[in-house]
Amino acid sequence: MKKAYLVLEDGTVFLGEKFGADTENVGELVFTTNMCGYIETLTDPSYYGQIVLQTFPLIGNYGIIEEDFEGPCCVRGYVVREWCDYPSNFRCQYDLDKFLKDHNVVGLCSIDTRQVTRIIREHGVMNAAICDSVPEDLSFIKNYSIKDAVPSVSRREKTVYPAENEKYRVALIDYGAKNYIIKSLQFRGCSVTVFPATTSAEEILAFAPDGLVLPNGPGDPAENKYQIEQLEKLLGRLPIFGICLGHQLLALAAGSRTIKLKYGHRGANQPVRDLFGTRTYITSQNHGYAVDNSSIKCGVPMFQNANDGTCEGIDYPDLKAFSVQFHPEASAGPLDTSFLFDRFTRMMDAEGGSR
Repeated sequence: MKKAYLVLEDGTVFLGEKFGADTENVGELVFTTNMCGYIETLTDPSYYGQIVLQTFPLIGNYGIIEEDFEGPCCVRGYVVREWCDYPSNFRCQYDLDKFLKDHNVVGLCSIDTRQVTRIIREHGVMNAAICDSVPEDLSFIKNYSIKDAVPSVSRREKTVYPAENEKYRVALIDYGAKNYIIKSLQFRGCSVTVFPATTSAEEILAFAPDGLVLPNGPGDPAENKYQIEQLEKLLGRLPIFGICLGHQLLALAAGSRTIKLKYGHRGANQPVRDLFGTRTYITSQNHGYAVDNSSIKCGVPMFQNANDGTCEGIDYPDLKAFSVQFHPEASAGPLDTSFLFDRFTRMMDAEGGSR
């Protein structure tokens, strides 16, 4: 295989071997601790603008299964210790190398991913480039930033996903939504109409849904000023359920602030404490920002990250809304937090939404 380099913005260089697309790219380097789920990672729009490093040493052993795609592939690079070129799974359609080639994503293997992870944990998330030779000038790496993240991944047209036995009409504003959020709603009798991120509050209210879902998405939540303004108009008007970026945007609309985490939470093993009970849940997460606990004046914190104490969920009982930072649809436990979708349907029932 062709030699290539992972070059960090601080000048640290790692020699590896290239697979996937024979190209070069720069991005924000992040790591995920998933032991499996690389298909979902590679097709999660929340990774827009990022080079993703897998901490688990062997990736690709069950191949690529298109039915498991969560959305379009938006990563700018993929770094692994070892990739499996002979996957074994009865559902496998083709291998990881072909997937990366098909999506023009450069991959890098034979890298000491443990050492790279240690650097990120110590110094925080930084930019990096995958390139064929080590550049003398690193300014293009240092100056890289993720821009227009939500507009880049949001669909442009309204799309309807009907439920087999419709009980509720749900609106979902697409900030970069994962497919299984939509499927989790359909399983519960929700016909889901997905709206572009540019949709106004007036358009949502004119549609007259029984409830509104604010899903995941990429980038800095505070940059989405238009979307936050629309949510300010929608708070208290109908049941609202926020997930990941949707959780952050809802908090910003309610007057809280968000902060960038040192290296984020990315993986399927994040422990989350229930502040209203005694349980700690295993959760799947993918985010680099969090709601600042000290800024919460509207709403009641209901979940907390057991590792670092960051906000993992807020309840807004007077505004018919609640939100969580983690992904309840991702089956990390595997069913630990899927009850949150049931809570959302009960909220719609209380508002007379059941058909």
